[in-house]
Amino acid sequence: MIRTHVEQGAILVITMDRPPANAIDQVMSDGLDAAFNRFEDDASLRVAIVTGAGDRFFSAGWDLKEVAAGRDDEDQFGRGGYMGLTERFSLNKPVIAAVNGTAAGGGFELALACDLVVAASGARFVLPEARNGMVAEGGGVIRAPRILPPMIAMELLLTGLPLTAEDLFRHGFVNRVVAADAVLSTALELAAAIVRAAPTSVAATKEIIRETGHLTIREAYAAMRTGPMPAYRRMRASPNRVEGPRAFVEKRQPDWEP
Repeated sequence: MIRTHVEQGAILVITMDRPPANAIDQVMSDGLDAAFNRFEDDASLRVAIVTGAGDRFFSAGWDLKEVAAGRDDEDQFGRGGYMGLTERFSLNKPVIAAVNGTAAGGGFELALACDLVVAASGARFVLPEARNGMVAEGGGVIRAPRILPPMIAMELLLTGLPLTAEDLFRHGFVNRVVAADAVLSTALELAAAIVRAAPTSVAATKEIIRETGHLTIREAYAAMRTGPMPAYRRMRASPNRVEGPRAFVEKRQPDWEP
């Protein structure tokens, strides 16, 4: 159900492959959790891309047959929560969603938990939970109002009506809208650009954004300077802070330390 392979020595590609719609059941959620555990724990892996097999669905979300059978207990989810990513709050490495088709329910919530989104032209994003007597508690009801304009998030959450990749590009959620056959290659280009940056800087950036997003600007500065931010401290102490400027002056590629 979950396939993984490594590109360019540092990019982990995670593919959901459960025909016909890549719907997520317990086994698939566990597989995603294992893949993201590998990504988080392996220092050689710098960026992850998550995508769906086929050309119609990124993921149709949680398999409602699981719910009907009573197999939707949150206590069964692993280290990263639902789908292995939605509650992986310690992750300081970027994840890119390569949305090749419809992202519905949990599929949309998985994309919301990513740092960048590349989507196929015409791909649809929908949160249908309210129409099915549920709430988008896999992160939709929490992340959508923080990432999207409030009224757009409310429309998605309350009506269950879809928006397209083009709609969400205009609202700042999707980074690139490309032809369906270019989704993965475009995501790999973005991932490669991140890999060229210092790993200590990427980790510190994610940490600072995560830990200060709820603060005022004054409070955020204070938290960055004096708060418990280990990735930021590592960046400040890393030889990469000297290697980067030196490589720039010497007109060469930097040799980063992990």
